[in-house]
Amino acid sequence: MLTHDTAFLFQQKIDNEIKIEPKDPMPQAYRKTNIRQISQHAHSEIVGMLPEANWISRAPSLKRKAILLAKVQDEAGHGLYLYAAAETLGIHRDEMINDLHSGTAKYSSIFNYPTLTWADIGAIGWLVDGAAILNQVALCRTSYGPYARALVRICKEESFHQRQGFDALLVLSKGTLQQKEMCQDAINRWWWPSLMMFGPRDSESTNNDQSIKWKIKRKTNDELRQSFVNMAAEQVKVLGMTLPDAALKWNEESKQYNFGEINWEEFWNVVKGKGPCNKQRLEARKKAHEEGTWVREAAIAYAEKKRLFTDTFKKGALEIA
Repeated sequence: MLTHDTAFLFQQKIDNEIKIEPKDPMPQAYRKTNIRQISQHAHSEIVGMLPEANWISRAPSLKRKAILLAKVQDEAGHGLYLYAAAETLGIHRDEMINDLHSGTAKYSSIFNYPTLTWADIGAIGWLVDGAAILNQVALCRTSYGPYARALVRICKEESFHQRQGFDALLVLSKGTLQQKEMCQDAINRWWWPSLMMFGPRDSESTNNDQSIKWKIKRKTNDELRQSFVNMAAEQVKVLGMTLPDAALKWNEESKQYNFGEINWEEFWNVVKGKGPCNKQRLEARKKAHEEGTWVREAAIAYAEKKRLFTDTFKKGALEIA
């Protein structure tokens, strides 16, 4: 519990754009909110590998295979950066992973939808990673230092992910009638789940106001969602495709796009574990974790052996000296 003076100095530091570091005094609620947000981001990167992994072997060319493989590897790295950032707040990685496997911790709702065709991989790159970038670029200025620094590199790599996705769709959009239909179908299926990625309406987001005050978040869910619609509505024209929203229309007065209502019932069902692939994704993660136990144990044993060797060598060198 912070004293009144310490709490005042904490908020003053945030107001002056000075990063909060792991050993700085901070409210317990600030620590918990960051743990929840950073671990959820880490889980999303790891679970997000699953919808794309099956398409590595089925990519239409060696070039596309190499690009997708590199992207999935990037996502694994992002998860590691983020788990490490969360650990600076005093939580162990094993605890975060156990929370994910038990269903206590959440990950982005978007990763509970299936990838049915190759065009889905392009749609994920363009729409899903595009939505992620909008959120994460803002978070590069988040108030917690380790998270902000991790996001600088993550955003650079996510930019590549979005471009490869858009490029894949662009090739399909200029192909045969079947390829064009596949491109449009993928956009139709991924558009609304992409809008859901930004979370509930601001009026239903319980942590929104405090997160903005502490500059954990820089923009609200609805602000980010509107920016994404404005961006995608223009980019889709380059593809010669359409977004599946009859209400989508440029508003000259507000200088942004009006768009239709999200199916919030679907959103909450997915968040609560009742989405198309919720069970499948969690089972896949738990299976991978269990089968990887021997790798983690071997790495720990090797590190311990190396430490003992180093200590013995140093002791011998000192005795000789």
